[in-house]
Amino acid sequence: MKRVPEHTCQHVQLDPQSVLSGARYLPSPNCDDRPPGSAVELLVIHNISLPPNEFGGSGVAELFTNRLNPAAHPYYQAIRELKVSTHFFVRRDGEILQFVPCCKRAWHAGISNWRGRTRCNDFSIGIELEGSNLLPFRESQYHALKLLTLEMKRTYPIKDIVGHSAIAPSRKADPGPFFDWDRFLKDVRS
Repeated sequence: MKRVPEHTCQHVQLDPQSVLSGARYLPSPNCDDRPPGSAVELLVIHNISLPPNEFGGSGVAELFTNRLNPAAHPYYQAIRELKVSTHFFVRRDGEILQFVPCCKRAWHAGISNWRGRTRCNDFSIGIELEGSNLLPFRESQYHALKLLTLEMKRTYPIKDIVGHSAIAPSRKADPGPFFDWDRFLKDVRS
């Protein structure tokens, strides 16, 4: 029997300010305007957990809002100066958090290239899944990611959906070997 998602989002929709209904909105200062004429054409799937390989805490939200306490965990010393963000973060239970309105450029991709275009942040939406390269993702996350992706495809001229590893292969490996691309792409194409 299929497990019912823990956070049961049935419908998500962007409002006129490109903030998602049904998501918890925690504004990040780590964003700016997209360059003129930059259409959103790419979805980039990531994974993140803070501390690494630990789930359910506030570390990720604190990182994206510049509130991470470097004394809270030894790993945080190494990332204390980072100024990063994402548009969306999908927790293990399927809850969606939004940090940057979709009309703005989030700082999620870093040095990146897709199909000959650099600076992928200019034309992409970043979606972080709470996870690591060591464990499978949960049913509730796939459910939330599907709804989120379908809304992005409905709203923007999305041409490609890729992992962070596809746009920064020498630096990144996420969303990792446990992300089920076949299942996810089938869900969002049907």
